[in-house]
Amino acid sequence: MDNKPCFGGLTGDYSSYDRSSIVILPVPFDKTCSWLPGAVKGPEAIILASPNLELYDIETDSEVYPKGIHTSDPVLAETSEEMINGVYGRVRSLLCDGKFVVTLGGEHSVSIGSVKAYQEFFKDLSVLHLDAHMDSRDSYEGDEYSHACTMARIREFIDVVVSVGVRSMDSSELSRVDQNNIFYAHEIHDRSDWIREVVNRLTDNVYVSIDLDVFDPSMMPSAGTPEPGGLDWYQVNDLVKAVSKKRNIVGFDVVELSPIESNKAPDFLAAKLVYRILSERFYKE
Repeated sequence: MDNKPCFGGLTGDYSSYDRSSIVILPVPFDKTCSWLPGAVKGPEAIILASPNLELYDIETDSEVYPKGIHTSDPVLAETSEEMINGVYGRVRSLLCDGKFVVTLGGEHSVSIGSVKAYQEFFKDLSVLHLDAHMDSRDSYEGDEYSHACTMARIREFIDVVVSVGVRSMDSSELSRVDQNNIFYAHEIHDRSDWIREVVNRLTDNVYVSIDLDVFDPSMMPSAGTPEPGGLDWYQVNDLVKAVSKKRNIVGFDVVELSPIESNKAPDFLAAKLVYRILSERFYKE
């Protein structure tokens, strides 16, 4: 697979496994899609857009790519349980090798295996969950591993989950979540103090899970379940910067890109977001 696309178009020492501190793990899976299909193509679309990135990050005055960014072979699976177990095993192996893992979905349920692996390596791990939806149903359409149940499954082994940007949920989810750790989009859109409050709710070690429908569909139309009233680029960017400054981001995922052939801008936004988070996380090292 010497000719496979690599994140950032990196080659040689900047992308080899042995010399890379960072690994991009694609998980092209969307078997539980409930509306618009296509998230299976999301990881590839992000990777194919990424060579168009400028590798100098203005905001940190740094270049993260010399840390090495290796693009792994994808995790392939036919069922949700097979996929979750596959992601868990692969992420666990990468963490044993000392890698910082970025998981690219695919549907949001890919996060379950990744977070499960991370919680074995980091004490007092919390999850920062950016999403238009609560994803906290016990089951959806008879499937407890549906993308609509992702945070319900994660809460079975993570005590602190802080959700940001939520603007759609089922009434059954109300009793399953801690309302003090939900930052609804309609409550924060005109406030300036919410980011500090989010950071204060998180533990020292943080895993960040970003469903791209957290963004308003005017800038992120390529989502399987778009919702109006979402966050903008600078709100998400400022939150990432604040969390990186005050907490230890141990890993993250970016999921639910359902690419549109005629509009590549959302693919690039997702790739830029990955590189921005890496730039904030590593520029001090």
